Amino acid sequence: MNTKQRIHNLFMSQRIIAISVLVVLFLFFGIFGKNFLTSNSLISLLESSYYIVMLAFGMTFVISTGGIDLSIGCVAMCGALFGGMAYNQWGMSIGMSLVIIVIVTTCFGALNGFLISQFKIPPFVATMGTQYIAQGVGYIVTRVQTMRYPVITEPDGWFKRVLYKSLDGFPMGVIYMVLMFVVCYLLFRYTIIGKYACAIGSNSEATRLSGVNNRKWIMIVYMIAGFMAGLAGIFYSATYTSVLPGSGGGMEMNAIAAVVIGGTSLSGGSGTMLGTLIGVFIMAVLKNGLMTVGIQQQWQVLFTGLAVLMAVMLDIYRGERAKKAA
Repeated sequence: MNTKQRIHNLFMSQRIIAISVLVVLFLFFGIFGKNFLTSNSLISLLESSYYIVMLAFGMTFVISTGGIDLSIGCVAMCGALFGGMAYNQWGMSIGMSLVIIVIVTTCFGALNGFLISQFKIPPFVATMGTQYIAQGVGYIVTRVQTMRYPVITEPDGWFKRVLYKSLDGFPMGVIYMVLMFVVCYLLFRYTIIGKYACAIGSNSEATRLSGVNNRKWIMIVYMIAGFMAGLAGIFYSATYTSVLPGSGGGMEMNAIAAVVIGGTSLSGGSGTMLGTLIGVFIMAVLKNGLMTVGIQQQWQVLFTGLAVLMAVMLDIYRGERAKKAA
């Protein structure tokens, strides 16, 4: 077995581990949890995952370059606040307001990419700064007022029926989640965006010397993350209706945790959209399942943190095995 095959098998084993963990958690809570397998509980699990899935898909592109985006949660909420202002204060239609959300978050993604690629600011520092900027801009634009979107029964509530839940209760977000998974999977696996992102994460200098414009592709990757944050803002608004100024902090950690649990290496050079999707559902099943067995919220946070640490330790172990195989 050659080196490439060994490394490939290591990553495949991580994916198998993630799937196995998801199945075990699902069976455990299905047996011991109260009403975990009811339709309402499963729909609630899905609905709480829509916006995290979008954030995590964007984060997979970023982490594969060896970078990080700490701003993505606050940027998503900042975009949602702008959309709320456009609808409630600026007289725009709900459709145009949703477009505003994506434009705002993509601009933030471009800002992140510009700071990191042009000024060589470490991604951790640059995106942490952008995180605070997004929060501040949200406060200023809304004058610290909660932005509300139309409910499903209102004339403009069609966007909730289309993006969130139909009148007969079907979780419409599942359709878009599957669609975006297919798009991101193909984009990451079969286009030069994904290939260059992994190449930059694997060896940035060697990639540059081979003629690749690293700055351009880093900019594109962070803009993709910004765009996905916009979709996350839309799904959050459709799901919860109200958006609070200053919210969004912590969402990025859920996205990062899902990406790492799914098997994408924090050191960059690789990524897996399927693993990310599995990671999101592991986090969702863990959170919702712990509630069904009567475990309080503080313990839920503890167990989630332990799950992330175990995933990081596995990532480190896997990296060491890959180096030895090479």
